[in-house]
Amino acid sequence: MLDLTYDTPKPKVIAGAKYDWELVIGMEVHAQVSSNAKLFSGASTKFGAEPNSNVAFVDSAMPGMLPVINEYCVEQAVRTGLGLKAEINLKSAFDRKNYFYPDLPQGYQISQLYHPIVGEGEVLVELGDGTARQVRIERIHMEQDAGKSIHDMDPAMSFVDLNRTGVCLMEIVSRPDIRGPEEAAAYIAKIRQIMRYLGTCDGNMQNGNLRADVNVSICRAGAYEKYQETQDFSHLGTRCEIKNMNSMRFIQQAIIIEANRQIKIVEGGGTVDQETRLYDPDKNETRSMRSKEEAHDYRYFPDPDLLPLEIEQAWVDDIAATLPELPDEKKSRLINDMGLSDYDASVLTAEAENASYFEAAAQGREGKVVANWVINELFGRLNKDDADIASSPVSPAQLGGIVDLIASDAISGKIAKDLFEIVYTEGGDPAQIVEERGMKQVTDTGAIETAVDQIIADNPAQVEKAQQNPKLAGWFVGQVMKATGGKANPKAVNEIVAQKLGL
Repeated sequence: MLDLTYDTPKPKVIAGAKYDWELVIGMEVHAQVSSNAKLFSGASTKFGAEPNSNVAFVDSAMPGMLPVINEYCVEQAVRTGLGLKAEINLKSAFDRKNYFYPDLPQGYQISQLYHPIVGEGEVLVELGDGTARQVRIERIHMEQDAGKSIHDMDPAMSFVDLNRTGVCLMEIVSRPDIRGPEEAAAYIAKIRQIMRYLGTCDGNMQNGNLRADVNVSICRAGAYEKYQETQDFSHLGTRCEIKNMNSMRFIQQAIIIEANRQIKIVEGGGTVDQETRLYDPDKNETRSMRSKEEAHDYRYFPDPDLLPLEIEQAWVDDIAATLPELPDEKKSRLINDMGLSDYDASVLTAEAENASYFEAAAQGREGKVVANWVINELFGRLNKDDADIASSPVSPAQLGGIVDLIASDAISGKIAKDLFEIVYTEGGDPAQIVEERGMKQVTDTGAIETAVDQIIADNPAQVEKAQQNPKLAGWFVGQVMKATGGKANPKAVNEIVAQKLGL
């Protein structure tokens, strides 16, 4: 059990004209599996290729072509399930989901309705204010992605790009445990973070590699608690699904807009129809797309070209043995073993690469000090340059070297910032730079005393003021630092100034 404790957040409440309403949200996250080949063919999954260039015969539904499952995609789905603390089903099966659309050459999508590869799991969603929501995962199933219809290249025609057709998706279905738009965005962020740690999905929402369908409903206060007790959905309102969301900001906006639409209908005496809707960010509205289909509408049936999928527990155990330390566990360790604050640990574990950099730099050093330098100096500079940790010109060893020089009193904090800038822009060994450029701080108390005596002698009026108001002693400290080019040991300067002024 993790040594992290949180309070449960309160549900989002929206005031209607007559009543207060609570939100109930479930998510269906579609995550593209990180794999070089598609789920049932060897065609490339590379993004940005020429339209219709990454298409095998089986993807384009040529007659007689049979699907052959990609074992690596199965492994990635299992790895994701393990990362979400979910049950792995040793027996699963593929079904055909039948519907017509121009970018679906087969006329059906191969999916897993009845027997998914992954069963129930859970994920802890932190909200950054000391609260967190435990969200239950209902299932994860594998399925083929469809192609892409393009409508804006010609005023009279639409075009179809089949490059995405057959790419393996994991659909991660949550229970309706999410209670507000901020929680929904945080849930997506947490799922994305875990998959990036696992290496099972790159989480690129801009490219469509991670997108979500958001199920929104409303209920009166107390109704959700009755649902929790009974798991009877009749206590909740009718849900509507907002399709294909790939922006955290738009997800939050769409939830509020849809909830207000439903509140207006219910308070006006109407009923909410279960349907699929689209969010238009330009008009900030949701629009009906189609009536919500049920399983019978798709006429699911077991895929006759694919045998049931059976995997062995030993294979699952081998995958589990290769899992990396996941975000929650890593954060807990950084807090408990290295004394970091919750905030610092959260920032450093947000991305696996950030955490790896920090831990390499902190090896054998005080974690809090290194965390401050990584978060404030390095991340600040990288953000300014619109760069990430992978392209950092300062290596963990170099940053650690700067921290070592501070710890040994070779340089002051101010000199360290100057040194950091030199290393960032020019490179080099920090210790060697300090030696060659004469950046070592003055620790010789005799030399510091001489500078203090001189400044006191030159400023008798300021001495009198400082003796009447000790806070003004800082002026003398500043003058000494200026006189020594910022190289004097600040602690020694403060002590000697106080002694000489009789404070």
